[in-house]
Parts: sequence; structure tokens; C-alpha cells
Amino acid sequence: MLTFFAQFHPVQQALIGTLFTYGVTALGAGLVFFFKSINKTVLNGMLGFAAGVMIAASFWSLLAPGIAMAEELGQVAWITAVTGFLLGGGFLYAVDKLMPHLHLGLDTEKAEGPKTSWHRSVLLVLAITLHNIPEGLAVGVAFGAAASGSISGATLAGAVALSIGIGLQNFPEGAAVSIPLRREGFSRTKAFLYGQASGIVEPIAGVIGAFAVLRIRSILPYALAFAAGAMIYVVIEELIPEAQHDEGGSKTDIATLGALVGFSIMMMLDVALG
Repeated sequence: MLTFFAQFHPVQQALIGTLFTYGVTALGAGLVFFFKSINKTVLNGMLGFAAGVMIAASFWSLLAPGIAMAEELGQVAWITAVTGFLLGGGFLYAVDKLMPHLHLGLDTEKAEGPKTSWHRSVLLVLAITLHNIPEGLAVGVAFGAAASGSISGATLAGAVALSIGIGLQNFPEGAAVSIPLRREGFSRTKAFLYGQASGIVEPIAGVIGAFAVLRIRSILPYALAFAAGAMIYVVIEELIPEAQHDEGGSKTDIATLGALVGFSIMMMLDVALG
């Protein structure tokens, strides 16, 4: 696999990596052709898994190599990491406030962002799309960082591992959009198209991230920390509350177990391959 990626330019590598993560999103959305509804316990576990993957990726694939790069570039590592991390979270916070969207399982009246007359389906897709912006950016930045070659902590294997991890957690996100839309009366085809559409932003963000860090090497540590901050914001603001949303309170333990499994798998991928 590494030999395959090595033959391409870093921006092309980022595009391939994020096309893979998008493809897994579409694969998850394709579950709508087999199921009309999804068990709440299963959904909680899937969302918890996604949260675990993103938390592990934020440290092992982004923050840790970013700190190492900052030190080798002569920067004050903790200042670089904190600055980039907070900027990433702040960016997602601003997008969260400026873009209308609706969390899973909530009524349309509880949509966040500016008031709008947009259909519930559009708001649901936008919510998952917000998740995918930092994910695509993280993959692109990782490939761009690996291309620098002279900085330890950023490798092509690590970037590929991150792509695999992000792809794994995109599977439940695709299903989390398409299946609820099917339950609301959409045709299977239309529900699938909406579900896969939420992942289209990842290749775009990935290419932008790789191109930016290749152009300005000194921003690499900031870019990695930025992506980490944006991903952690998504986990805390979106995934964990959605996974724990259960009026009966009896189906949330599976979300915690899912997060542990997701964290372990992403940690294993990054340590073993990166």
C-alpha cells in the first residue's frame, strides 16, 4: 500500500486518501438499501466508535508529530500546539454558529445556527458535513507533513494509517444520515444520495490542507494542531452528546464501549504503521 501511495505527489496522495474516506461514507450510506431503521443501541455504539477514533487520531496522528515538528523547527512547541489547537476548535465553533444544521434525533425546532426554512434532511446532512471538514483537513495535512521528509514524527505510513482510521469511523456517519432519512419517508436512492453527499467535503478539505502545508513549511505544526482542535471540537460538541442521547438511559454504555474500541483501533493503526 505504501508503495502505491509513494508514486504520487503529496496533494494527489491526499486526494486518494480522502477519496477513500469519502467512499467509506458512501458505503455506510448504502446500508439504507438493506435497512429502513437503525437500532438506537447500535447507533450509540457506532457514534461512540467514531468518537474514539477521532480522539486517538487527534493525538497520535496530529498533535504528537506536530509538537515534534515545532521543536525541530525551533518553535516553542507548547505555544504552537496550544495556538493551533484553539484556532482549530474556534474555527469549528464559528462554522457551527454560521451554518444551520440539526443533530440526529432532535426535532427541527432544535436546529442550531441561523434560523432557516431549510428542510430537515438538508439540516441533517449539514450536521454530518461539519464533522467531515476537519477529518478531510487532517488527512490532507498528514500527507503534506509526510512529504517534508526531514521532520521526524510525520511519515507516509502514519498518513495512510490516519486515512484508514478516518475511513472506518466514516462508515457509521454515512449510515447515520441515510437511514434516518429513509425512516422519514425518503426513497432508498434519495436517502443514499443525501448520505454520501455529506462526505464530499473531505476530498476538498484534504487537497486544501496538503497544498497549504506544502507551500508554507513553517505552518505544518500549527496545521496539525489546528486539525486536532477541530476534530476534538466535533467529538465533544457533536458525537458524544449524540451517542449519549437516550431518554431511558439504558443504552449509553455501548457508546462508551464503542469509544474504547475505536480509540484502541486507531491507536493500534498509528503505532503499528506510523
